[in-house]
Amino acid sequence: MHILSTTRNQVGESPLWSVAEQALYWVDIEARRLHRFDWISRVEQTWDLAERLACIALHADGGLIAGMESGIFHLRPGANGVCAQERIHGVQFVRQGMRFNDGRCDRAGRFWVTSMVMDMRLKADDGALYSMSPTGFSAPLVSNLVTGNGLAFSPDGRTMYFSDSHPSVQKIWAMDLDSNGVPSNRRLFVDMLSYPGRPDGAAVDAEGAYWICGNDAGQIHRFMPDGRLDKTIKVPVSKPSMCSFGGPELAHLFITSITPAQPAEGVDAALDGAVFVMQPGVRGLPETPFHP
Repeated sequence: MHILSTTRNQVGESPLWSVAEQALYWVDIEARRLHRFDWISRVEQTWDLAERLACIALHADGGLIAGMESGIFHLRPGANGVCAQERIHGVQFVRQGMRFNDGRCDRAGRFWVTSMVMDMRLKADDGALYSMSPTGFSAPLVSNLVTGNGLAFSPDGRTMYFSDSHPSVQKIWAMDLDSNGVPSNRRLFVDMLSYPGRPDGAAVDAEGAYWICGNDAGQIHRFMPDGRLDKTIKVPVSKPSMCSFGGPELAHLFITSITPAQPAEGVDAALDGAVFVMQPGVRGLPETPFHP
């Protein structure tokens, strides 16, 4: 496992590989910042934004689709640190102090995103799961989430995974997804109270296995489609936040991390907030762009 970037993020999230650009994007939520690392040149670029940027996915018309504090945006990162921002759908959360959290496109190009109350001490289950498609922004499709997370989709696009990473919940669910993007048959996939770490950001590999970051435990778990734990990989920080596949042959796993309020024992605090890269021995799948 290697450090990809010298940047140390406050809340590193949403690593996203662009096959066309051969580059990795990710966000730092609390710093309100977008990052891009070019695989060939090894050059990193950064864009400062006006509000918290929680999650990103590729956009078929170029740039990125993003879940931000005030809605869903189309971002076009440009030269000299300038990022054009177009809000394509505003949002009225059910209470103040909320934002979007995890987000990813499914295999059909719909953008899925969760919301959460920012003050996790409240344990408020006002979060929900939404989707953005050519027909518009959906009503809540799953409600009563405290910290919605772990979005990922099976290779055939028929199964959607998501989690609630709040310490009071720590569960991963699976749902069937039909051709119109309607989820059904919610079922428990993994109860993470039986494993180290809270179930944060996730990815699915080409074999259909589900990779989940065990936040607070410094681990990444690989679960098979039947929910069986296949392997656990140790990372050198306590708070890995999300993983995704990429690299020239989609054979690398990128891992973002969070800088904790208090350094954890037994880890090098200088590595907190770093972006890591490793070769896990299995390949991923290219991310599907959002199709407006």
